Amino acid sequence: MNNRVTPAAQALALVKDRFPHALGAILGGSAAQGRATPTSDLDVAVLLPDGDTSRREVVRHGNRLAELFLHTLADVPEHFERDRVLRRGTVLFIYDQGLLLADPHGHLARTREQARAVLAAGPPPLTPAEWERGRYVLTCFMDDLTDTSPTERYEQLSLADFTLREAAHLLIAHHGGWTGIGKWLPRRLLSADPVRGKALLDGHRTVAEHADSTLLAVAAEQVLDVLGGPLREGYTQRWSA
Repeated sequence: MNNRVTPAAQALALVKDRFPHALGAILGGSAAQGRATPTSDLDVAVLLPDGDTSRREVVRHGNRLAELFLHTLADVPEHFERDRVLRRGTVLFIYDQGLLLADPHGHLARTREQARAVLAAGPPPLTPAEWERGRYVLTCFMDDLTDTSPTERYEQLSLADFTLREAAHLLIAHHGGWTGIGKWLPRRLLSADPVRGKALLDGHRTVAEHADSTLLAVAAEQVLDVLGGPLREGYTQRWSA
């Protein structure tokens, strides 16, 4: 018989213990998708009554760390808008894809619908200046990566990381998708563009495993071709007054 406590049960116990006045709670991240390991932290969004304080906290409950996204009802629109501007949708995805823990008065269900409406509308498109800067920065990283000797492993690996990240963010933006950081970057990348995304990730792995930057440079240039090509001479960035 398996007596192991599930992540959802642990998260619910945490909410009941620390926030007995909560209006609702939802478990997100890997735990909600069944991908959590025994050491994974718990991502928990908690709705609080107005008059409380919206904040982000990291706590330990039992044997697990938990990252808490605490929002009052009045503050929810502001935090959703911040998520939209950042283009990552961290909290939005918790509400959209998370596992409902408690919703005694229906507040969380209504908040979830708000989150889904924001996600369906998509992140804001990049401005022409942001597209140009992105192309220029990716071109610089790609050129430096190509020019770096395989014997300079620290530099090569650092450049591979920056090349992957910049190419991924631009490619995801090209498809109008939500980007991510950490482990969510490859997940969002493959969701936005399975073919070009996989080419970038395979190229990055080849740099790490074989000190060969060829595939990553080719994949990055293919992304640039979709966006108008590499950008070198002729790029101008105006400083703010």
